[in-house]
Amino acid sequence: MALFDREEDNFRSDVGTRALSVTAVENDFVERVYENLASVYDVIFGPTLHPGRLVALERMGIRPGDRVLEVGVGTGINTSLYPTNCHVTGIDLSTSMLEKARERVAREGLRNVRLLEMDAANLTFADDAFDIVYAPYLVSVVPDPVKVVREMRRVCRPGGKIIVLNHFRSANLVLSRMERAISPLTVHIGFKSDLDLPGFLAQADLKPISIEKVNFPKIWSLVTCSKD
Repeated sequence: MALFDREEDNFRSDVGTRALSVTAVENDFVERVYENLASVYDVIFGPTLHPGRLVALERMGIRPGDRVLEVGVGTGINTSLYPTNCHVTGIDLSTSMLEKARERVAREGLRNVRLLEMDAANLTFADDAFDIVYAPYLVSVVPDPVKVVREMRRVCRPGGKIIVLNHFRSANLVLSRMERAISPLTVHIGFKSDLDLPGFLAQADLKPISIEKVNFPKIWSLVTCSKD
């Protein structure tokens, strides 16, 4: 966390302006990727990424009546993890993923969950509409991760939590170069491997409460923030 406590103008300018990734994507490309992944997503990304999901739920500290927005709900793999005494809204851009999520919600009888098709970068909710806004394994594939998180911040109430669970580029120079090199390839299976965490936080104007490494291997970060 010391990285984010430095006050030097040069440092802040660097992280605030540097490129977040070498790879650019568009919404139609993201939609195609996830249309293709919908039928196999739970098998490929289910068990391996599940520990991070459980830690994220703990960090939310959900209370009865809380309004939770999950941005990028996908196949609804998280929906049964939420307490039944909170109100969950899940959004996704992929119709195929949402079909899977709706099937899951109906099968498990989850009456506290609603699912909507929506672009994460252009949320149609009012300001301050949710107590917790959560993006699991999403920001490294959307065209504009900063715009998405600014929208998440807008719809989160003051004092609420903004939680991002994602892979970010390693601080290790060798690993960082490798992640940049393979990013144009990994995007075809659903994510950019080289998203820069300090730059992302600076451009999104987020100040984290905590940053934790989760899953195995611990190359995934759980970033918990509070809206001022």
